[in-house]
Amino acid sequence: MSDVLAVADHRRGELRDVSFELVRAGRELADDLDGDLHVAVIAGDVEAFADRLSLSGVDAVHTVEAGAEFNHDLYAGATAALFEELSPTAVLLPNSVNGLDYAPAVANRLGLPLVADAVGLSYDDGLEATREMYGSKVETAVEVSEEPFVVTVRGGEWPAVEEPADVPIEPFEYDFDEAESGARVQGYEEVGAGDVDIAEAEFLVSIGRGIEEEENLELIEELVEVTGATLSASRPIVDNGWLPKNRQVGQSGKQVTPDVYLAIGISGAVQHVAGMKGAETIIAINTDPNAPIFDIADYGIVGDLFDVVPALIEEFE
Repeated sequence: MSDVLAVADHRRGELRDVSFELVRAGRELADDLDGDLHVAVIAGDVEAFADRLSLSGVDAVHTVEAGAEFNHDLYAGATAALFEELSPTAVLLPNSVNGLDYAPAVANRLGLPLVADAVGLSYDDGLEATREMYGSKVETAVEVSEEPFVVTVRGGEWPAVEEPADVPIEPFEYDFDEAESGARVQGYEEVGAGDVDIAEAEFLVSIGRGIEEEENLELIEELVEVTGATLSASRPIVDNGWLPKNRQVGQSGKQVTPDVYLAIGISGAVQHVAGMKGAETIIAINTDPNAPIFDIADYGIVGDLFDVVPALIEEFE
């Protein structure tokens, strides 16, 4: 039996969505390995986090009490110590700002191979990790013959686990002296922060260069108002300064997984699709019947948005 250790991600007192997605990825890999899934939460309100991470498929939650927020030395050291205690075959970490900070240090400290930014995992006499390359234009399979191994998992690629379960919570003692750490959290600066977090939205109306002029935003905003949606955009809209950076969906923006994603005047470049392909239902409006967005859309309307959007507004009103 070979186990999996997944380390949760939290920031400023909130568990990140990728934590619940890691449970799904970890459970699937543990099933392939015929092992258990151990989930660890380091720092912060570990008791509250552990309660939320007591989910179906988790065999044990390990808590490490030390500080309130992320610290490189703490996470690298505690993860390595948990590895030594549990001896898992796989260590799954989030491919987040925090995860990318300490994952290489963990792999280096333990002398393990590291696969970053995996979008798929399977195991059959060895790990096969799926990664995207060339701006998400192609998928590649990376085979890892050595064990154990460390993998960072991209957010938005696995469905989050939400079903609660009765899971044993096991405190893990790790001696961490923050005074001796070379890393300090001095504060937070939200880059591109704004009035909303599109990653949390359930219904997104997203616009692309097809709206032609900034003045046409008023029409889209009217649709957003009557539908109760949240407005987002592709990169050209943000580059033009028509909407702030926090509204951008895509590889260089935010990854979103809403229940409904309505793409208006968006062609569907791979960089944009990488940020929204996890949406449950995708609806596209575009004048070009050959636009790539239609390849992934559940519903498509080939038509002029300046005809279609007013009709939608009238219908919702």
